[in-house]
Amino acid sequence: MPLNRRTFLGTSAAAGAGVAIVGGAAGPAAAHGHGHGHGRPPKRYSFTVMGTTDLHGNVFNWDYFTDKEFDDKAHNDVGLAKISTLVDQVRREKGRHNTLMIDAGDTIQGTQLSYYYAKIDPITAKRGPVHPMAQAMNAIGYDAAALGNHEFNYGIPVLRKFEEQCDFPLLGANALDAKTLRPAFAPYVIKKLRTPHGRDVKVAILGLTNPGIAIWDKANVGGKMVFPGLEEQAAKYVPRLRSMGADVVIVSAHSGSSGTSSYGDQIPYVENAAGLVAEQVPGIDAILVGHAHSEIPEYFVENKQTGKKVVLSEPLKWGQRLTLFDFDLVWEKGRWVVEKAGSQVLNSNTVAEDPKITKMLADEHTKVVAYVNQVIGTSTAAMTTAEAAWKDEPIIDLINVVQAETVKAALAGGEYAALPVLSQASCFSRTAQIPAGNVTIKDAAGLYPFENTLEARLVTGAQIKDYLEFSARYYVQTAAGAPVDTAKLTNADNTPDYNYDAVSGLTYDIDIAKPNGSRIVGLSFEGKAIDPAAQFVLAVNNYRASGGGNFPHVPAAKQLWANSEEIRNTIISWVQAKGSVDGAEFASVDWRLTRDGSPVF
Repeated sequence: MPLNRRTFLGTSAAAGAGVAIVGGAAGPAAAHGHGHGHGRPPKRYSFTVMGTTDLHGNVFNWDYFTDKEFDDKAHNDVGLAKISTLVDQVRREKGRHNTLMIDAGDTIQGTQLSYYYAKIDPITAKRGPVHPMAQAMNAIGYDAAALGNHEFNYGIPVLRKFEEQCDFPLLGANALDAKTLRPAFAPYVIKKLRTPHGRDVKVAILGLTNPGIAIWDKANVGGKMVFPGLEEQAAKYVPRLRSMGADVVIVSAHSGSSGTSSYGDQIPYVENAAGLVAEQVPGIDAILVGHAHSEIPEYFVENKQTGKKVVLSEPLKWGQRLTLFDFDLVWEKGRWVVEKAGSQVLNSNTVAEDPKITKMLADEHTKVVAYVNQVIGTSTAAMTTAEAAWKDEPIIDLINVVQAETVKAALAGGEYAALPVLSQASCFSRTAQIPAGNVTIKDAAGLYPFENTLEARLVTGAQIKDYLEFSARYYVQTAAGAPVDTAKLTNADNTPDYNYDAVSGLTYDIDIAKPNGSRIVGLSFEGKAIDPAAQFVLAVNNYRASGGGNFPHVPAAKQLWANSEEIRNTIISWVQAKGSVDGAEFASVDWRLTRDGSPVF
């Protein structure tokens, strides 16, 4: 939805007011500690802020890609139904009115449940459904949620509809209208907690989102919204919140704590800036961290200006953990002051799902399970990604053949039709599989769990070599003759699986005994050493094309074609059109790991 004056004024009015009152009697406050003046103990009050992040469409402890209960090696559980049980326990223990509940973003994308209500039975339809995430979060009683970058994946209209369906504000102090540079969402909300001592505690929650949205979702936000850095917007708002009487300032930031960026210098703002915000902006008490999918129970960052310690916590993704920030306040010189703040995380695998949530959304769950189990074709043999992180496997070739064929068809008859088409793909999940026999939507979707779309970019042979060298940093340098343990071979320097690309249409070796930058050996096209000046078309996903992972050359390369169809839907349509998937028709070993010329496997 374009931000016209009426909708903009509506949101900015909410932003300006930003006040909500949480009423009711407080629980018992401890009356101990050092006396103030007349021998009376000081007034004290304690409260707890609970936080989730990166829920990614998880309500149930269910994996729609495997169609069974979620499980991993650590036996984590997922979903808001589990979080709801934990929240109820905390509220019973602390007194409901001494708690707040917030989230740090990436809510409406990630599972087939969230996909279904964005694309199959969209919430934007006339008399459309209420989003399951809105229903669950409303039932739990969230007070605020920051915007994540994945909130923008389905376009602004879906996000605006979701916002309308939530009983709490979606916050983004650094999501601005591109024309007016005024907030496109409420920047903050101020909640009041009633104490037994007369004066309420004012808790300000400032929401910050990720500047990378400008790159990753350019198609949806370009010309409509801009996303300045977290530090500069926090520096603008925190003093304002303090001057409005906020006793406690909490930042909900969809931004990791490491100070790094995956997009290099394409935009001047840091992707994972939560730690920098704590260090650079005085007046913040706590930061709920999101985006990085890490678990940080408690982490203190010292503010450079004041020397005060700011507590940071990031609960594990998908509702696997719930962060608790505990604040102890003391009444000093006519105001509430934070005496102590700390955090911890609770594990959602310690509790049962809340039947209130599972009953409420049982119909939605049933619909989505039926949808993902639709048969779209057959496969002559089973294919799996179990070894795709270190071997050229047919299942990754399947992604590449679909992408290359789609791009060839799109460019047919045009000026670039004669150029060879290469394709990149990543092993997104090591548990994806296409079974022998019937292939369902869930099988195809499990192979490509992200909502990426496809583009065609013009590259040279020299640029492709650079691209492959960059990708090959994924492997840990392993001397010839040294033992090879596949559990320790990949993810060098914490490179995630989705930032390792295999490129089809060429042949090459990756010599893992060599240092980064000189690993690609024997790079050939059609049996001949590649010409550095030769032109190629690269079929590439929009995340990579827009700078995700910071791969060289591609973001600046000429775009020859792009579409808005998700790659996983293109795979589903391809399987439906073929009727049968036969790996023998497209599988080929184009790359292999070597050491001094000898294959590793």
